[in-house]
Amino acid sequence: MVGLLTAAVSGQAQVPGATYKCVDEAGRSTYTNVKEEMTGRKCVVVMREVSVVPSTAPAPISRPADTASRVDSPTQRNRDVDRRRILEQELQVADQQLVGARQKLAQQEQIRNGDERNAQRQQDRLKPFQDDVRVAEDNVAALRKELSNLR
Repeated sequence: MVGLLTAAVSGQAQVPGATYKCVDEAGRSTYTNVKEEMTGRKCVVVMREVSVVPSTAPAPISRPADTASRVDSPTQRNRDVDRRRILEQELQVADQQLVGARQKLAQQEQIRNGDERNAQRQQDRLKPFQDDVRVAEDNVAALRKELSNLR
C-alpha cells in the first residue's frame, strides 16, 4: 500500500506546471510545485496550469477642468468666518483652563507637607500640576498661532 501511495505522489510530481496541496503529519497544508517538498506528505493536484497575467497601471482619474475643487467666494467666506468663530471659542476655553491650571499649581506650591523635607518629594508632587500648566500654555499658543494664520 505504501508503494502505491509513493507511486501516486511520484506520478503526480511528473505533471509539468501542476500545483499540489500537501498535508504533513501535523495536519498543516502547504502548496508547492517542487517534487522534493512533496516527499513524506499526502499530496493532491490542485491546479494543472498556472496563468500569470501582468498587471497594468491603473488609468488616471480625469476631472473636468478642476471645477470639482473650487468653492465660490461667499461660501469660502462663510467657512472662514465659522472657522474663526470656532477657534476663538476654543481659545476662550483654553484660556480658562490655563487660568485654572495655574491656580491649582499656586495652591499646591503653598502646601508644605511634613514628609517633604526633601525638595525632590515636593517637586514630584508638583510635577503633574506643572505639566497641566505646560499643556494648557501649549494649547493657547497653538490656537493663537492658528488664529494669526487666518488674518
